[in-house]
Amino acid sequence: MRPAGRFAPSPSGELHVGNLRTAILAWLFARSTGRDFLLRVEDLDRARAGAEEEQVRDLAAIGLDWDGPVVRQTSRQDLYLDALARLGSGGLSYECFCTRREILEAPSAPHAPQGAYPGTCRSLTPAEVEARRTVRPPAVRLRAAVAEWSVTDALHGEFTGVVDDFVLRRNDGVIAYNLAVVVDDAAQGIDQVVRGDDLLPSTPRQSYLATLLDVPVPQYAHVPMVLNADGARLAKRDGAVTLRDLAAAGVGPAAVRGKILESLGLSGESLTAALADFAPGQLPRGPWTWLG
Repeated sequence: MRPAGRFAPSPSGELHVGNLRTAILAWLFARSTGRDFLLRVEDLDRARAGAEEEQVRDLAAIGLDWDGPVVRQTSRQDLYLDALARLGSGGLSYECFCTRREILEAPSAPHAPQGAYPGTCRSLTPAEVEARRTVRPPAVRLRAAVAEWSVTDALHGEFTGVVDDFVLRRNDGVIAYNLAVVVDDAAQGIDQVVRGDDLLPSTPRQSYLATLLDVPVPQYAHVPMVLNADGARLAKRDGAVTLRDLAAAGVGPAAVRGKILESLGLSGESLTAALADFAPGQLPRGPWTWLG
């Protein structure tokens, strides 16, 4: 497989300007380094009927192209279950019966963020596990051997984050994002991950898990978010922020693309023109405020 970058939205609805900006950046990073650019739909958890088609339409409308067919997580269950089995056979996972409320109310380890798993079920005996299975189905957690892990990010430099015994499979049987994304990136040959910097705190978990699964750790670039006029993260409730709504207001896809590229200090004429001038080191490091 050729080295690749990717854009991997959840099909929960139409993409907004912030999503489109991240997609353009992922495309620029990949194309500027000679990588393939892949599109993956992360539909394990949240999927709205018709959303995938809307997202593909909007990405094409702003000029993005990608290599190969669109990949969907729901078609890759065997890969996730194989990885889960390998972790289990190596003693690197265990069953957890805690509710979300119990985790939030449990005392946390020193310096751990609120909600980090305190290890309640880590040392259950086989008899205790069997007894608790009769009460509720278990989630599966990683048995982490570290408390923190460091990654190197193209825009943020070295970043160290907490690694707890995070969930690998939820108690409803759905594979958790942290496992799926590591397996997917490795299986697709993705060695460059460009995404919003709100996901940077979870990256040490994924990097650590990749080492346990003996797969390559990608190069990371976490790009700034897009904010609304109030300084909060842009969301669909912030008025005309999707291509459909903007078109209804008289702003077409080419104009939206132009505004996004100009926010990056690049030529707004076309993606080809922007690619010729693209240099990651010259990207703005702060968030961009979308004013419509």
